[in-house]
Amino acid sequence: MNWLALENILSGVNKYSTVIGRIWLSVVFIFRILVFVAAAEDVWKDEHKDFVCNTQQPGCHNVCFDYFFPMSQVRLWSLQLIMVSTPSLLVVLHVAYREYREKRHGKQLYNDKGSIDGGLLCTYLLSLLFKTALEVGFLVAFYKLYSGFEVPSLLQCSTSPCPNTVDCYVSRPTEKKVFLYIMTSVSVICIILNITEMIYILSRQCWKSFSKRYVSVDKSQCRCHRHSRDKISSCHLWTAWRLTFRCPPRSRPCQR
Repeated sequence: MNWLALENILSGVNKYSTVIGRIWLSVVFIFRILVFVAAAEDVWKDEHKDFVCNTQQPGCHNVCFDYFFPMSQVRLWSLQLIMVSTPSLLVVLHVAYREYREKRHGKQLYNDKGSIDGGLLCTYLLSLLFKTALEVGFLVAFYKLYSGFEVPSLLQCSTSPCPNTVDCYVSRPTEKKVFLYIMTSVSVICIILNITEMIYILSRQCWKSFSKRYVSVDKSQCRCHRHSRDKISSCHLWTAWRLTFRCPPRSRPCQR
């Protein structure tokens, strides 16, 4: 599998991501793609051939292997990596749509086409939800398919056409267990990063909305606010003049 193409695609998403999103991308590259390509594929290279059972019954070896490993673990990880990376492309497609709109109208419609606001904010949050759901789904699928997150060295199989209960041995069980723990831990870390990023984005948007509701009167450009400032200034000037010349209090009431 050409992982370089996937890396190039995800690199294009990086410039539209938050700081936490860039950390997620680094985790995917370092602890998934590099570890997967460098070592994991070699460990599971000949898993069917190295799966040995103490019987000569025709078909028993294949049936037992299919029973305990209905899908290759390394292929499941490959599918997981592709699936959890795909939702990030929604952000790139949305930015491309913004560029297309500006090109069609012949004018600038957005201050920054890659800023996470408006419709792009919804798309970004949707991609995070999809990634989190896929990560959780693959962890559950892995647990169900392989009856946990362990790699036993000995498996006992009594499935037909085996004549009786036979013992089957898995090659490199300890090494596979280490890689299994690494990949599972990375999935959990990615889930935490996705949830943290969603909380960060929503908190930032709530703070922006809250700040816009309380604009200083002195900094506001609204006509009603300017009128209020003029009334307050004239009132203060009249009060100072009245105190200076000791005018009667009722000579001119202060209108606030």
